[in-house]
Amino acid sequence: MPIDKHRFSRRGVLAGGAAAGAFFIAAPSIIRAQTRVLKAAVLLPQSGYLAQAGQSCHRGAMVSASALAELGHTVELMHLDIESNPDVARTQAERVINDGAHCIVGAFDSASTLAIAQVCEQRQIPLIVNIGAAPQLTEQGYKFLVRNFPTGGMLVANGLKQIHALIDATKIAPKTAVFLHANDNFGMAQRQGMDKAFPNSGLPFKLLESIPYDPKAQDLSVEVTKIRGLNPDLLLVVTRAADAIKLVRDIVRQKFQPMGIISPGAPGLYDEEFYKALGPLADYHIDAIPWANPKSKVTQTLEAVFKKEQPNFRFAVECFNVGFTFDALLVAADAFKRAGTGTGPELMKALKATNLADHAMIGPPIKFDEKGQNVDIPSSCVQNRAQTPTVVLPADIATMTPVLPEPPWQGRT
Repeated sequence: MPIDKHRFSRRGVLAGGAAAGAFFIAAPSIIRAQTRVLKAAVLLPQSGYLAQAGQSCHRGAMVSASALAELGHTVELMHLDIESNPDVARTQAERVINDGAHCIVGAFDSASTLAIAQVCEQRQIPLIVNIGAAPQLTEQGYKFLVRNFPTGGMLVANGLKQIHALIDATKIAPKTAVFLHANDNFGMAQRQGMDKAFPNSGLPFKLLESIPYDPKAQDLSVEVTKIRGLNPDLLLVVTRAADAIKLVRDIVRQKFQPMGIISPGAPGLYDEEFYKALGPLADYHIDAIPWANPKSKVTQTLEAVFKKEQPNFRFAVECFNVGFTFDALLVAADAFKRAGTGTGPELMKALKATNLADHAMIGPPIKFDEKGQNVDIPSSCVQNRAQTPTVVLPADIATMTPVLPEPPWQGRT
């Protein structure tokens, strides 16, 4: 794989496992301690069934070196594909640590992130989780892990608050809802969060049933038939892009028309793949999720670099994956500057002391509790309008007002 032309300057980038091995020989801890440049390995699912989201995160990592340089940080990044496979993730984590990485950032998929966490714990190398919602990541006592991403429970609880705000803003009166979720680590974490949060949410509708599905299934016709039989006013979903495409196609095919399709804290409904596959049928669905802060100077810097270096992709669509990946690297760079060393225990101590006010995603300063979790990550409501994710709540950062009920399918094509 090609090497970035600035490899030997402040933007050293290594692409692929073999390339990483070629340029970073195993370094003893004393060499790590003396370095003045942070060497961070970014492990993401660039291939396999999570490739769409993994590649989006990868684009964020690819532009981060330039954006961080503009903010005063010098980094060298290693980019490795974990192939949507926890076993590969574990092997790649061992590889990059042997090749001199001071920390690892990743890995989007909670199962792979857990595999990496075990390696990092054994090797005393910090892991900064960019995206990964499984509660276990910060509940199993890992001492070399911090997560600047909500847990599944946090995502759901914050998402339900936004759904309450949506009902108030649009004056709809849903009586029933069904919750559809993937049966993988992420989806099950969301299910657990829903089971815990919904009874105390104060929402004015009844949750009829929670329905799991296999993200590797060819279609979701069986699940949609079941949903159609229950005939809920709202369909609450935890999906990724490929699943969301299958879901909407089967819903349209079976002529089911809910008031709204809303995700209380999951990707899938706003990916470029989703828009390209469905066109106008992708519009009006809503994600209640964290989002990039358009008023942040850090976000503006990141967006300018992204538009320059990734001209074939839209920052407005990619900013969730890009923003969280960038912020993870920013957290690492900030801690490295304060620690003055790349040794694992010292770098980890600096990470735990993070108090970072200026970052890309909405919310207060990034801080971590004793478990390594940032507990103060809020959500917003992002609605698809003209195949573009658009903030519609909260009102102080919204650029449009929300539209519910969704317009009929027939009027969109």
